[in-house]
Amino acid sequence: MTARRFSWALLAVLVLVQICYPLTTGTTRARLTVATVVLGYLLSVGHALLTRGPRTAAALVAVATGGGFAIEALGVATGFPFGSYDYSGQLGPKLAGVPLIIPLAWTWMAWPAWLAAVRLTGGVDRATGADGIGAGRTLRRIALATLGLATWDLFLDPQMVAEGYWVWRDATPALPGLPGIPVSNYLGWLLFAVLMMSALRPLAGAAVAVTDSRDDPMAALYLWTYFSSVLAHAVFLALPASALWGAVGMSVTAVPLAVSLYRARRGDRDSRPRPTRVDVPA
Repeated sequence: MTARRFSWALLAVLVLVQICYPLTTGTTRARLTVATVVLGYLLSVGHALLTRGPRTAAALVAVATGGGFAIEALGVATGFPFGSYDYSGQLGPKLAGVPLIIPLAWTWMAWPAWLAAVRLTGGVDRATGADGIGAGRTLRRIALATLGLATWDLFLDPQMVAEGYWVWRDATPALPGLPGIPVSNYLGWLLFAVLMMSALRPLAGAAVAVTDSRDDPMAALYLWTYFSSVLAHAVFLALPASALWGAVGMSVTAVPLAVSLYRARRGDRDSRPRPTRVDVPA
């Protein structure tokens, strides 16, 4: 199976599971949460492996999975950098107070956020595969990837706290309309995301500096996460404030990505040779 077929197939399963999420409650919903994270992890790591090779996949796992576990364990133990919080037992087995699926979630969304930033900062070169970005624009790429990942938590944390999957000991100050989650949590996401994205490129190598049509499933994953989260929070989960916060925050990456993909598709369509009319003499 090619990378594209694998990725599209797994994405389809992931979408189906997420559609089922708001239709369930209790233990079933918690199991669907775990299943969603595992599927997302397999999708991102599998795509990195099949399109970029073992070095990239290993770097992604080391930075996002390993780093994600380390920062979460530090957070649970000390309250830094997110604030003081505890996980419930609904998300499966724990290690050092951290459910094992939590670092998988960091990995799941870190990869499409990185690829979205690569596309939006000039890393598209279908013809040569060359890095289409100069060294001077590296900071912009890291910043965009950081925001692309960290703003996802404007959806994630309110949803998970509402389900009781974790709880904050001191949730002040909080963003308007999002009680129960301290502002320090979002700042902690920004801090770890920028460290993660800064480390990914040098560890993974030049293969992650460009993007092409093989990465379309990851772009679709990012956009599906954005638009489905807005809809789910606004309509099905009764979380209108997080629907608004997430819609505004994640749009910094999602909207330009959608526009970029639309323009590329329209350009490809316009560049196709058109049939030539031949008049046959009567």
